[in-house]
Amino acid sequence: MTRPRLSARAAEVLRLIMDQRVPVFLVVHANGRRRYGYWQSDGSLMALPSDECDALHAAGRIVLGDPMVDRAKTTYRVRAATRGTSRAARSALTA
Repeated sequence: MTRPRLSARAAEVLRLIMDQRVPVFLVVHANGRRRYGYWQSDGSLMALPSDECDALHAAGRIVLGDPMVDRAKTTYRVRAATRGTSRAARSALTA
């Protein structure tokens, strides 16, 4: 099965997520607000475009790690999906 071609913006987001030196996270706040991002070396937070990240997740190109839950938010580590990852094995966002 061939995957649809990525936009330039989505390809750049996926390239960043694939870079293991840059841990990317999804934070889902208690009010439902979602934010993908990563910390830069200078300590500042860089947000990623949620629409592109959500589309990559829906297409099975990225997966979410185990949730870290507290009262205000749930945080997931975001990783690139490995080839051959089955739909059943992909993390689903249920928050």
